[in-house]
Amino acid sequence: MKRFICLASLLAFAPCALPENWPAWRGPRGDGTSAEKQVPVKWSGTENVLWKTPLAIGHASPIVWGDRLFIVEAVANTEGRNLLCLDKQSGKLLWSQTVVKSPLEKKHRENSHASSTPATDGKLVYVAFLDVQDMVVAAYDFNGKQQWLVRPGVFKSVHGFCTSPILYQGKVIVNGDHDGESYLAALDKATGKTLWKVPRANKTRSYCAPIIRQLSGRTQMILSGDRSVASYDPDTGKQHWYFKGPTEQYVASLVYNEKADLLFMTAGFPQHHLLGLRHTGNGHLGDIYHLPEITHPQVAWHHTKASMVSYVPSPISEGDYFLVVGDQGHANCLIAKTGESLWSEKIGRSHASLVSANGLVYFLNDDGVAYIVKPGRTFELVAKNELGEPTYASPAISDGRLYLRGEKHLFCIGAAGAKTAQR
Repeated sequence: MKRFICLASLLAFAPCALPENWPAWRGPRGDGTSAEKQVPVKWSGTENVLWKTPLAIGHASPIVWGDRLFIVEAVANTEGRNLLCLDKQSGKLLWSQTVVKSPLEKKHRENSHASSTPATDGKLVYVAFLDVQDMVVAAYDFNGKQQWLVRPGVFKSVHGFCTSPILYQGKVIVNGDHDGESYLAALDKATGKTLWKVPRANKTRSYCAPIIRQLSGRTQMILSGDRSVASYDPDTGKQHWYFKGPTEQYVASLVYNEKADLLFMTAGFPQHHLLGLRHTGNGHLGDIYHLPEITHPQVAWHHTKASMVSYVPSPISEGDYFLVVGDQGHANCLIAKTGESLWSEKIGRSHASLVSANGLVYFLNDDGVAYIVKPGRTFELVAKNELGEPTYASPAISDGRLYLRGEKHLFCIGAAGAKTAQR
């Protein structure tokens, strides 16, 4: 009994949370949050860089499981889209597999040919690429052996391809919103077999990964896109609720704040909208498309100011606050429950989504400059770090380290005084 009490006391006063894997787009909860406490806040292109590994082009984030790190790249001269496995401790390349080899698709100048972040359950790694007009989803084991490859549907967009798979209870779920017969699909993790596939109404591209939460007494998979915001049952694909609008194009994923009990949606083309949303609806909730001021039972608060609204980077909710980086390069902090704007600070144009750890929020702009901020009623800058390389990919956090994908390298950022290694 005495031994148990001593162990309990040690755990109660432990200085940091247990290390977390970062298994998919936006981490273990799909919202950019890390439960770890000892995450670096100071670095440069050389300071606190434990290792850096060269990569070909890509905007996908790294994912981490145990001692392995996985990332994708596109190699222009071979037309290959590759899945790479690195040793997490050293950055050493363990293996590389070409998933797709086909002509590089047309894309937006700020997209890449390897923008879809992989996902893993610790047994298999799941990746998605475009092969001419087909979405390709494939699974590999940790030794690099392909387990299956399927084509759940076509995909066409003048802006290029991106769909980051998410995992839920034996399923790999992908967003097939495109300029054609759009769809959402769930594949069996073990075989790739399609378990359900549901059509989307408006046949319009989007690049949003859904989030899954237990809300209003049911499991809800919520995403914006296809000129709408909608909630589905991830087990069956059946729609819980849906409303059309408030704009046409969506890239950023939704987040949820438990204290405020609200979802948050941001979208910036062609109109700018930032919404605090309730999750209690059922069925078709109407049309709020293009309305300048929205009054709707599902909408708790609403902003349209361009400097507050994000088109590409996904926002984050930390404690009582909601933070977002607008298209004009302003970092913004709002009260989550009411939407009250507290401050707005210019940090530079950004495509990377926000992450948080130990009560701090990490903003990473396109020039590779990171602003680490403590959310609150006033702007409190904890650190400003310059990586020295452009950055479009969203950071990953695992085991006290920060992984930043630059234009040419993957950087592993660790604690001060740690041994530096480079490949």
